[in-house]
Amino acid sequence: QVQLVESGGGLVQPGGSLRLSCTVSGSIFTILTWGWYRQAPGKQRELVATITRGGLTNYPDSVKGRFTISRDNAKNTVDLQMSSLKPEDTAVYYCNIRTAAGGNWGQGTQVTVSS
Repeated sequence: QVQLVESGGGLVQPGGSLRLSCTVSGSIFTILTWGWYRQAPGKQRELVATITRGGLTNYPDSVKGRFTISRDNAKNTVDLQMSSLKPEDTAVYYCNIRTAAGGNWGQGTQVTVSS
């Protein structure tokens, strides 16, 4: 089993930056992919960024060039650096991991982009 705990959400002005962090514990050696997803009110959960065990990253066009996902193996964290934030980035952000047996989600952290 793998446990996930997110941190770093909050209120930020448009154009600002925010860094989310997800601390991972448990059977870390089983993880194939780490990722961040988000869900805005009334909308489906959507992909924000993923990074594979080999370090390959993937971003949708909506965040490409503004968001960066990274892993710190020493700290067992996966971070999401967000810049040039827009009001439409407002959502609950969830950390996710996938193994051969399935996946786990964190509890989510709120990000609000507003002036």
